[in-house]
Amino acid sequence: MILVDEPLWPGRGHLWSHLVSDVSFDELHAFAEMLGAPRRAFDRDHYDIPETRFRSALWLGATLLPSREITARLRAAGLRRPKHQFRPVPPAQR
Repeated sequence: MILVDEPLWPGRGHLWSHLVSDVSFDELHAFAEMLGAPRRAFDRDHYDIPETRFRSALWLGATLLPSREITARLRAAGLRRPKHQFRPVPPAQR
């Protein structure tokens, strides 16, 4: 399932949301491509999407959840990649 939080995170003059999948990174990358999010917006286990793409993410089927719930779902799915433990994923598993 694709999940998104409210665009509450400030940066570079915009507010940002986190877009994640609690199923797989393949699902996440496919959804991000449909949304028009560039691959460079992928950060370890999520995409940072600007507030201008937030409504489109919901329209495409993302489920709105609070940030804490998104993090809990990523952990439960084994897809959470904290910055201090990050190891790049081999291309075959992306």
